[in-house]
Parts: sequence; C-alpha cells; structure tokens
Amino acid sequence: MIRHAYGAFTALLLVLAPVAALAQSGDLIVEKKTFELPSYTTVAGETIKNVKIGWEAAGALNADKSNAILITHFYSDTSHAFGKYAPGDKAPGYWDAIIGPEMAIDTNKYYVLSSDTLVNLNAKQANVVTTGPASINPDTGRPYGMSFPVVSIKDFVRVQKALIDSLGIRKLKAVVGLSMGGLQAYEWAQSYPDSVERIVPVVATATAEPFAIAWLDIWAQPIRLDPKWNNGDYYGKESPLDGLKAALKIVSLQANGWEWARKTFGTAPAEEGKDPAKAYANDFKIDAFLDQAAVARAAFADANHFLYLCKAIQLAAVDPANIKVPAFVLYAPTDQIFAESSILETIQKIAGAGGSVESATLSGPNGHLNAITQIGQAADKITKFLAK
Repeated sequence: MIRHAYGAFTALLLVLAPVAALAQSGDLIVEKKTFELPSYTTVAGETIKNVKIGWEAAGALNADKSNAILITHFYSDTSHAFGKYAPGDKAPGYWDAIIGPEMAIDTNKYYVLSSDTLVNLNAKQANVVTTGPASINPDTGRPYGMSFPVVSIKDFVRVQKALIDSLGIRKLKAVVGLSMGGLQAYEWAQSYPDSVERIVPVVATATAEPFAIAWLDIWAQPIRLDPKWNNGDYYGKESPLDGLKAALKIVSLQANGWEWARKTFGTAPAEEGKDPAKAYANDFKIDAFLDQAAVARAAFADANHFLYLCKAIQLAAVDPANIKVPAFVLYAPTDQIFAESSILETIQKIAGAGGSVESATLSGPNGHLNAITQIGQAADKITKFLAK
C-alpha cells in the first residue's frame, strides 16, 4: 500500500512528463537490503548506536571490483533509483530512464548500487529501515525525537563509505547523484578522492548557498508551527500532519517551478463551475493538485526526519577547489532550488583550481525536476563520461 502511495505521488509530480524521459528499464528486479553498523560517530562527535541504512543493487561486480557505481538520492526519495521490487510494481525507480541493461548507466557493464541516507524522509515506508529521529533509542527504549544527533551530508557519505568497504569495493567507478544526491557526490570527491574515480552531480552546487539555507528554513517552518509537533515529541500521539503537508506543498511547488505551473494548470479552477472569483473556498486547480500531492507524500513521511534533512543540506560544505576527480555537472537553467548561476560558479571554481569538469543542461518545463523528467537528454553524454 505504501509503495503504491509513493508511486501515485511520483505520478502526480511528473504529470505531463515526456514519455522518453520516463522510459523504464524493463523487468529489472531489485531487492532492498539492510546494512548495519554497531555504532557510528557523527562529524559533530555524537555516537549513534545500531545504525541501519537500506540499499539495493543491480548488475555484477567484476573480478577486481572496479566497476561499481554509487547512486545517491535526492531529498525526498530513497535508494529506489532503478528497477522494481516486483514485476507488477507501479513505482519503478526514479532514474529508470538512464539506469538498467544497455542504458546510460548500464547494469550489464556496471555494478550499480544505491543507498538510503540517514534520517531518510520516508520513515513510514515499509522497506525503509534507515536510522533517524523516529527510530528507537536503545538507551531509552523510546523514539529519539529531537534528541537524535544532528547529521550532515558528510555523515551520509561516511556511512556510505562503510557500506562500500563492507562489500570489498576499494574504488568506485563513479558517484552519480541528483540534488541532495549531488551534494553527496561532491562530498565523496572531497572526503574520499582516492576511493572514487569520477562524479556526476546533477542539479546541485558543491556547498549550501545562504539563499538556499534560508529556503530550507522556510520549508521546515510549517512543521515547527504546528502545535502537534510539540518540539518533536509526537510519537505515540497525533503527528503534525498539517504542518508536514504544508511543508511538502512548498517543496513540491519550488521543485517544479513556474513553467510547469503555467503549462500544466494555467489559472483553471479546481472544479468545473466553481470559479475562484465567486467564493473564497473555490480553489485553483494547481492548489488542489499540490494539496493532493502533499497528502500522498505525508502518508509515509516523518516530520522530524524532514527537519533533520533540511539541517543536513544546510550543513553541506564542499570547497569546489577540492574537487580533483573528473566531474560532469548537469544543471537546469530554470531550477529554483539550485540556481543556474550558483552551479556555474561551482563549475568555474573547480576549473579554476585545475580540476577536470564538463557540464551540460537539462531543458524542460519542470525546473529542478528536469533532473528526473528530462534526464534522458544527457544519457549519451553520461555514457561517454563514464567510459573515459
């Protein structure tokens, strides 16, 4: 049920997406697995016991384990970037257009794996096991809530590195990530330059810009203002659903952008014959859509996890001058989360410090989400970059 709810949400947000962009990688079946650490010490020096993250993979490792590619996911998603969990699933991976047999990231050639981050948003999804505020603190027997240690993008990457090490992979062929996943790709290049051959950050800057930091606080504010949030102590009680839905509505609109809004909805009323000019309660079609999308998303999201993810992104801090592995940066000119000008500055700083960097654009009406709906535009370039 929850997996299908996620599929419904994805379908809502990608309405009118080009067929080619959403092509599926056939019947590639993947299995969600769990990686565990007895304890983990965060960048800030706090210890988390019994850490778990979910992960999945496709393809096979070659003899020297040199063909592994790590996919790092965006803010509101999971490790499910490719394939299906069962043949009848209605929710294939978000990057099925480029990952799979004989595709840009070819699972016949590469061992492709993807992992959930710590504090994954989708804490209520059946196969998300990732440790976060909703997890039980083994020292108290109760959910952590806001006592959970602050974690950063660097923490996400450190846990991923532990997963990679456990598989005997000494060097990744590439790290490829979208949005928050792009932040992780940059962090891999800075923290573990000897463990990754190249990176493909998609719609992401290397560090959190002050403007983005402020927007992330605006994303989080509806949750904090919901009385049911109760400073994060709501487990076993009514959850701050209204605040969470409002927060997700903001994220959904900003991630898509004005072109998508105009093309998809215009100024049409939500219901035929209910002119918004005739009564305050009469909604516009776009408002009703975003409300519906937020309800679908909130069904399996956790409010505290939402807040912790905002903080993690705010703490992203990679100096582009430290990126010494080859990088292929993809960006969307109409992106309203990671602005084109900021990404171009990241590219220029990498090049200015002597780094090898290439770039390309993703054009379409979906703003930030062109990184999903239009990713097929870059398929050939991704293939060539990985083959170098």
